[in-house]
Amino acid sequence: MTVTSELAGKIAVVTGATSGLGKSIALRLARDGATVLVVGRDILLVAAFAPGMASRGTGSIINIGSMAGSIGLPSGAAYGATKAALASLTRAWTAEYSPRGVRINTVAAGPTYTRPEGRERYDALGATTAMKRAAQPAEIAEVVAFLASPRASYMTGASVAVDGGRSAI
Repeated sequence: MTVTSELAGKIAVVTGATSGLGKSIALRLARDGATVLVVGRDILLVAAFAPGMASRGTGSIINIGSMAGSIGLPSGAAYGATKAALASLTRAWTAEYSPRGVRINTVAAGPTYTRPEGRERYDALGATTAMKRAAQPAEIAEVVAFLASPRASYMTGASVAVDGGRSAI
């Protein structure tokens, strides 16, 4: 794994980091030099991350939302409501914490291949996007890494759709 220093001195807390999208995000942020604090349900998998994650510093807050927060999905009312709440939380925290130098953003992900057993469902949801496909976890992780980086230094309070254009159509 090639490590850059773009996020050196930053700390990232990644929940759900032992599999799927969380794992991809944790690995991407670590490659960019961040200290990654890994949170997950499997303590053995969490411990396996520890050796490759070391530097010191501070970071921004990036919530992982979903396109379900802005469009309706059958049988997805509760899930969609929680993801829509993240966008509101992001705006409220921006008003509260950004004056102190903390940037807060949300990535509203579209269908993303996170589990092999869910491939058919992701394919079906992906077909509803403008790009006609689901995302790979690394594609979402790239946007998270950008938001955590100094390249996004003037970006706060945003909900960034990374959904293959689904929320636009």
